[in-house]
Amino acid sequence: MLYEKAPAKINLTLDVLHKRLDGFHEVEMVMTTVDLADRVWIRAIEGGQIKIKSSVQFVPTDRKNLAYQAADLIRTTYGIKQGVEITLEKRIPVAAGLAGGSSDAAATLRGLNKLWKLGLGADRLAELGAQIGSDVPFCVYGGTALATGRGEVIQKISAPPNCWVILAKPVLSVSTGSIFKNLDLTSVQHPNTKDMLEALKTGDYKGMCRSVGNVLEPVTMDLYPEVTVLKEQMIKFGADTVQMSGSGPTVFGLVEHESRVPRIYNGLKGFCREVYAVRMLGERHLFD
Repeated sequence: MLYEKAPAKINLTLDVLHKRLDGFHEVEMVMTTVDLADRVWIRAIEGGQIKIKSSVQFVPTDRKNLAYQAADLIRTTYGIKQGVEITLEKRIPVAAGLAGGSSDAAATLRGLNKLWKLGLGADRLAELGAQIGSDVPFCVYGGTALATGRGEVIQKISAPPNCWVILAKPVLSVSTGSIFKNLDLTSVQHPNTKDMLEALKTGDYKGMCRSVGNVLEPVTMDLYPEVTVLKEQMIKFGADTVQMSGSGPTVFGLVEHESRVPRIYNGLKGFCREVYAVRMLGERHLFD
């Protein structure tokens, strides 16, 4: 049996430039992984089936599951007849803007590459991942990256300066499609991606905090007032900067000094059941 870690991601910036002819949106995002992760266990089984087990009851275990799609894609592409059982030990909140499903799919690709000794490099696995979902290529690599195109074009960049990340997810699930549908590109305030990249390159924590931005945040906050409340409370309790990740609804705060973490964490627990205090990972997965 093989084990792969599937870490969550946060968006330090998320910009939408325009809608493409293929129906996708052209995006520009700075993303990094954090130390909140699902655990993905993979083992070969007889019979040629793909079986998904999950520690969370409402996660689909059929073709709707991205890990299932990853296993199916790699088996079909490389003519693998052997079956596989994938057990997802879920720790990342579901439908939260943290790429939990995409990270599970990426971990499945990495794990099956080892299990079946396919010898595929990270770039090839990322190409396969792009057929599953826009966040999967980033999750194949992990670390910190500038993602462009529809999210599948990945450029490695400097890891963020060390800090704490407080994550809080309200009790609601957000449809990414509905958020993009309600996005008015004529009135968005675009984040300054260039400033964010410079802050990361120079290890400028305050510059990083000043440069966060997410064009989807006002849309989600307008539809779901709970997100606004969480953001306001996180600022009130002392986070250095606060932003929504992805299409939401998870809000994250960056905190430089560990002494502030308990106050923010405990304060948010009064408003939200799912609160996590984690560190940034920042570095890519290791490949053989």
